[in-house]
Amino acid sequence: MTEAHDRALDRRVQHLDTIAAVLPMERRDELAELLTDQDVETLRHLVNEGMGANTLRALTSDLAYLQAWSLASTGLSLPWPASEALLLKFVAHHLWDPEKRLLDPAHGMPSDVEEKLRIQGFLRTVGPHASDTVRRRLATWSTLTKWRGLQGAFASPALKSAIRLSVRATPRPRKRKSAKAVTGDILSKLIATCRTDSLRDVRDKAILMVAFASGGRRRSEVAGLRKEQLTPEDPIPFEGSSPLPSLSIHLGRTKTSGADSDEVVYLTGRPVDALNAWLKAGRIDKGSVFRAIDRWGNLSRRPLDPKAVTDIVKQRAAMAGLDPREFSAHGLRSGYLTEAANRGIPLPEAMEQSRHRSVQQASEYYNSATRRSGRASRMLD
Repeated sequence: MTEAHDRALDRRVQHLDTIAAVLPMERRDELAELLTDQDVETLRHLVNEGMGANTLRALTSDLAYLQAWSLASTGLSLPWPASEALLLKFVAHHLWDPEKRLLDPAHGMPSDVEEKLRIQGFLRTVGPHASDTVRRRLATWSTLTKWRGLQGAFASPALKSAIRLSVRATPRPRKRKSAKAVTGDILSKLIATCRTDSLRDVRDKAILMVAFASGGRRRSEVAGLRKEQLTPEDPIPFEGSSPLPSLSIHLGRTKTSGADSDEVVYLTGRPVDALNAWLKAGRIDKGSVFRAIDRWGNLSRRPLDPKAVTDIVKQRAAMAGLDPREFSAHGLRSGYLTEAANRGIPLPEAMEQSRHRSVQQASEYYNSATRRSGRASRMLD
């Protein structure tokens, strides 16, 4: 490698370090090798513009994959703008017919390209990619092209036709992020495993109850929750009992809100008690609400990793005698809407708490419950 290459590489590493707080990158050195100076400058610009951290992580992951694929398949860095031929090559390499591959080894992604991507850790899938993944990466490619002030061939009829025909040739059932929804009965079983006063049990109980009762919050929102987002509210009168404790959670900007929106959801009753018990046990008066706990029971000052929320759901499912493979953190989100349907809560009211913007998306969970138990499914009863 030349001295100029080394200097450029060091510069990209330093620039990636400046945005690591917003965009954590475990593979910084590898990304510095893959991405161009302009790629890194684009990421820094987006960080400065306030783009959401999760969106940036996904964008960076897609960009790194595209760059690695381009180098492996053409020997050249990703071109801007991309030609229609290169876009069609990308589709052909990722959406292919497994049966035809048995008869024609050259069908689909070439073996040398596949091997290079596997060695680098970019390719884990065996077989064709999911069509949603391919569409998302093409959308990222298109968006980055537009941010550079260029026009690509992403609206090409040939590309659209190739994707449509490829998807038809490689049918894959759509899988939900969580095979099963964590409805009220499942949630009760998970919470029942939090039997002791240990920090871990108190924390996990609060996570499960808060994530579910606040509308099925995303795992990133749960892990990133801060004490400063919590505001005590006046107790809610409850007939025949003491008033119920209440608090509001100011979510700020979320995945589906506008840049200037301050999304607010409310907690009432037992979830508030569980959260307060955790804050007291963890002696948390500022900063991150949910934090890691090491093997010796020591509480970290750093926020919980979003993946840990899924790990907690799976661990509690196993402890409750359920199959952990069927549950994830997203099951709390789908479970909230499913439970709302089971209890006859109107969809608009449930969406006020879940903060879904799309009725179509929310109703996928809501309608599955009402359809399953409704008259239309019981015609022969």
